[in-house]
Amino acid sequence: MRPARAVSKNGPVWADPIADAAQSKLEPALYVTATPIGNLRDITLRALGALAACDLILCEDTRVTRKLLTAFDIAKPLKTYHDHNAAKMRPRIVDWLRQGMSICLVSDAGMPLVSDPGYQLVRAVQEAGLRVTVLPGASAPLAALTLSGLPSDSFFFAGFLPVKAGVRQRRLSALRAVPGSLIFFESGPRLAAALKEMEAAFGQRKAAIAREITKKFEEVRRGSLAALAAHYAATPPPKGEIVIVVAPPSQGEENALDPEVELRRALKFSSTKKAVAEVAALTGLPRKKIYDLALSLNADGDHGPD
Repeated sequence: MRPARAVSKNGPVWADPIADAAQSKLEPALYVTATPIGNLRDITLRALGALAACDLILCEDTRVTRKLLTAFDIAKPLKTYHDHNAAKMRPRIVDWLRQGMSICLVSDAGMPLVSDPGYQLVRAVQEAGLRVTVLPGASAPLAALTLSGLPSDSFFFAGFLPVKAGVRQRRLSALRAVPGSLIFFESGPRLAAALKEMEAAFGQRKAAIAREITKKFEEVRRGSLAALAAHYAATPPPKGEIVIVVAPPSQGEENALDPEVELRRALKFSSTKKAVAEVAALTGLPRKKIYDLALSLNADGDHGPD
């Protein structure tokens, strides 16, 4: 699946990046390299050149990355870098860079550092005074936002929601006032429940579910959170990578935050101290005012967890 050489009347527009890589060596650096999120043709020419010319590739899963390399006839040493070994690997990677190695960092799909520990490696390399550069490319959150039809001038990527119910509810509550579209990752089996909880937190906002982006069975379903929750509750869990995009709050919604309602909600899952801090941040009201309200609610028997 090697790319063909493109030619104009003035000569080559670009050369075969893999063939050229055999004739050159990358400068010592950490190359944060985007890979396709589905369609292999979304790989960039720069990424192919870097992967073919580097000394080492860091990846989440060697099996996934090896399939990508095999498709483009690239053979390079692979080492894993993920949540479970990141702390152990970072000093070793910094040492390799100091020795003059060129290293590409990839994820299983899309842009590294999005929902993975790559940012800690970038920070460690930068703090060591070594070079970091980026080879941008495919990104599932941006692709889903583009397909959603929802406002894209301001957005917030929230990743996967926490597993624990109380923490998840607090997270959604804290996101209510974000003045932009919200982007989440979710798994198929948890999608219907997640949409139901988002409906409870965000009300009747519009949303979009994007799955299998850039692949043969790409699908985007749009509607209210309630309608989407009902649809996915009545159908088998969808397969593939799933991105949820939720519309921003309306102007009326932004101004409709009731501190007592928000505090009662927060006290169900948090201690008084944490609930006060959360609601103060959410409403913009002074902590003292929210704390006094919490005391009055507790006096009425509305106690939160210890």
